Amino acid sequence: MANHSLAIPNHLVVPDHLAVPDHLVIPDHLAVPDHLAVPDHLGIHDPLPAPDNLAVPDHSLSLSEHSLVIGQEFADVETCRRSLKDIAIALHFDLRIVKSDRSRFIAKCSMDGCPWRVHVAKCPGVPTFTIRTLHGEHTCEGVLNHHHQQASVGWVARSVEARLRDNPQYKPKEILQDIRAQHGVAVSYMQAWRGKERSMAAVHGTFEEGYRLLPAYCEQVRKTNPGSIASVFAGHENHFQRLFVSYRASIYGFIKACRPLLELDRTHLKGKYLGSLLCAAAVDADDTLFPLAFAIVDSESDENWMWFLSELRKLLGVNTESMPRLTILSDRQRGILEAVETHFPSAFHGFCLRHVSENFRDEFKNTKLVNIFWSAVYALTAVEFESKISEMVEISQDVMQWFHRFPPRLWAVAYFEGVRYGHFTLGVTELLYNWAQEGHELPIVQMMEHIRQQLTVWYRDRRNMGMSWNSILVPSAEKRIAEAIADSRCYQVLRANEIEFEIVSTERTNIVDIRSRVCSCRRWQIYGLPCAHAAAALISCGHNAHLFAERCFTVASYLETYSEIINPVPDRSHWKELGEGTDGGGAKVDISIRPPKTRRPPGRPKKKVLRIESFKRPKRVVQCGRCHLLGHSQKKCTMPI
Repeated sequence: MANHSLAIPNHLVVPDHLAVPDHLVIPDHLAVPDHLAVPDHLGIHDPLPAPDNLAVPDHSLSLSEHSLVIGQEFADVETCRRSLKDIAIALHFDLRIVKSDRSRFIAKCSMDGCPWRVHVAKCPGVPTFTIRTLHGEHTCEGVLNHHHQQASVGWVARSVEARLRDNPQYKPKEILQDIRAQHGVAVSYMQAWRGKERSMAAVHGTFEEGYRLLPAYCEQVRKTNPGSIASVFAGHENHFQRLFVSYRASIYGFIKACRPLLELDRTHLKGKYLGSLLCAAAVDADDTLFPLAFAIVDSESDENWMWFLSELRKLLGVNTESMPRLTILSDRQRGILEAVETHFPSAFHGFCLRHVSENFRDEFKNTKLVNIFWSAVYALTAVEFESKISEMVEISQDVMQWFHRFPPRLWAVAYFEGVRYGHFTLGVTELLYNWAQEGHELPIVQMMEHIRQQLTVWYRDRRNMGMSWNSILVPSAEKRIAEAIADSRCYQVLRANEIEFEIVSTERTNIVDIRSRVCSCRRWQIYGLPCAHAAAALISCGHNAHLFAERCFTVASYLETYSEIINPVPDRSHWKELGEGTDGGGAKVDISIRPPKTRRPPGRPKKKVLRIESFKRPKRVVQCGRCHLLGHSQKKCTMPI
C-alpha cells in the first residue's frame, strides 16, 4: 500500500466516485487546503495523496489496463518476461530482474527504496507460471525521460510486427516516430532498423531461408497452376543463379488474344542480396501491360539474357503450333540484342521510343530540334519523314551521324516493319521499378508471392471490368474510332469499285481498300484501327467501321486475355518437407540452394528517383493542315477557304 501521509499534487484531482465517505474521519494534517483545490474537469485514478516534491509517473493513469494480481497466470516464463516488460514501459518505471530460471521469475523496481516487487513461480505439472507474491505500489518517481531500458530491439520487433505484416515498406524512421507517439518511448534509428529486421524475419522468414525454399516453391506453383513454368537453377556450390516463372493464365492470354508484341526490360534488385529482375510483357486490347514471364538472376549479363530468351522461346514453342512473328521492343543493349537474334531471328526488334528520344535530347539539347524529331518519329510516310529530316539537318549537321547510330528502321513509324499498333514505349520499365521497390525488403519467395498476388488481382479486376463493357471494341479503341468518324465527315468519297475508294480532301487524295484494310496514308495499317479516310469509305457503303478494327482491340479479345485465373499457392507450412527429392524445375527439392554471392555492400544506398514523367514524350504542338498555323487542327480551323 502507498503512504497515506502524502499530500495530493496541485495537478491532480480526486474524482467524485473516489471521494472519501462522510463517515470516515480524515485527520486535519491530511486535509487539502482550499487554495489547492483542483478543477472538476480533471481526474486521477489513485485517490491517495503524494508528496508535493514528487512527480507522479504516467503509469498511475493506466493501472487498470496494465494491472497485476496474485494468481495471474502466464503461458511460460518468456511470456511472463514480455508481459512485465510491456507493463514497465507502459507505466514508465524501470524493471530489474532479480532471478530468472526454469522454475521462477523475480523482478523488482530498479529505483532504490521503491517496494514494487513481483515473484512468479512455475505451476507444478504444467508449463504455466503464476504470480505468487506481489507488492504492486510504487513510491518512486519512475522514468522521467523518454529513454527506457526495457525498450530493447526485441520489444521494438514485437511492437511493429502486426504493422510490418501488412506493410513491409514500413521505414525505421516511421517506426521510431510511431513508438514515441504511442508509447512515449524514444528509440534510436539503429534500434528501429534492427527491430524491423528481426520482425521481418519472424513474419516473412529470412533471406537465406527464401532461397532454400525455392525448389519447393516452384513445385507448388506448377502443382497449383498446371501448365505454368517455374524453374530454379543453382550454380557453383549450389549458390542461386536463376529463377524463371510464367503462369499458365499469362501464356494462354498472350497466345490466344494479345497482339504479337513483347517488351523486354530489367531492373536491379537492392535487397540484402543483389540481382536483377527480368521481364517479358505483352499488351492487352486496351493497351495495358500484360506480364508474360519474369525471372530473377544473380546479375544482369549477356549469358543470363541468352538464358531468359531461351526459356521464353521454349515457352512459346511448347504452347503454339506455329510460332507467331513477334515484334520486340527494348533498349537494344548488347545482351538483349544478341539473345533476340539467336532465339527469335525472324522477330522485328525495335527501340523503345523513350530510350531513343532521351538519347537525342541529351545529345543535342535543342528544344526546336527535339520537337521536329518527334514530328519525324510519328510521320506516317517516308516522304513526310525525309522532309522532317531535312528541317533538322538545316539546324544541325550532326543529326545525320546520330541517325547512323540509331537507324530509323528500328524506331520511326514510317520505316519500322513490326506490328506495334501505336504502342511505342516500354511500359514494363515502370512496372519492374515498382516491383523492385515493393519487394526489396522481402525474401525471394515472398517477392514472388507479392508479384503473383498482384497479377491475380489485376486479372480479376480487368476481367470484371471487361464484362461490364457493352461495346464491340475496348474503350480506348472506341474513342479513336469515334474521332476518326468525326473527322471523316469533311471528306468527299468517290467509289471506284466494291472494295476501292478515293477519299478527296483539301490537302490530298487517299486510296482506301476495305478488303485489304489498307489506306494510302498508312494509318490504318500502322495503328490497326480504321483511319478517318477508311471510316469515310466504310460509312459511305453502309459498313460499321468498328467491325474493321483488328481483332486484338475487341472486347471479346480482352475477355479471352483474362479468361484464365492464377490459383493461389498454399502457405509454406503445407509444402512437402525438403529431402523428398521432388523435381523443382532446374533443381531437386532436396538440394538446399544458397544465396547468391552478390551481397549488398554496407552503408546507406544512394537513392535514385525514377521520374514517372520521363516515360511520357513531350507534348507536340498541333499544326493545321489547311492554313498551316500552330495551335489548332484542320477540323477546328476557322480560316476562310
